[in-house]
Amino acid sequence: QEQLGESGGGSVQAGGSLRLSCAASGRTFRNYGMGWLRQAPGKEREFVAGISWRGGSEYYTDSVKGRFTISRDDAKNTVYLQMNSLKPEDTAIYYCAAGSYFSSPRAMGHFDSWGQGTQVTVSS
Repeated sequence: QEQLGESGGGSVQAGGSLRLSCAASGRTFRNYGMGWLRQAPGKEREFVAGISWRGGSEYYTDSVKGRFTISRDDAKNTVYLQMNSLKPEDTAIYYCAAGSYFSSPRAMGHFDSWGQGTQVTVSS
């Protein structure tokens, strides 16, 4: 059974940076698109970033473009989310998510499993 384990969340001041990591197991990692979702208090879960199964394409929601970078290391079965210039509105639980086989996930509906999440809190 597939498992996704996030780490790297925490509390930072506005303008700061965090790097989230997600270790995956249970499937042939390199063959699947991966991504990150987030859910802020009182809001629905939303797409943040996605990376294609070969890592050649990246996708971002408009609000994080230019500030967040998604990457993957297939040798380590790990996907990362580098978050710079953080804003209070980035405060949320961040979930690592796995897409389907040979996918290029760019929206919420393109993912079929996710982890338990890690909390990111940005103070002003």
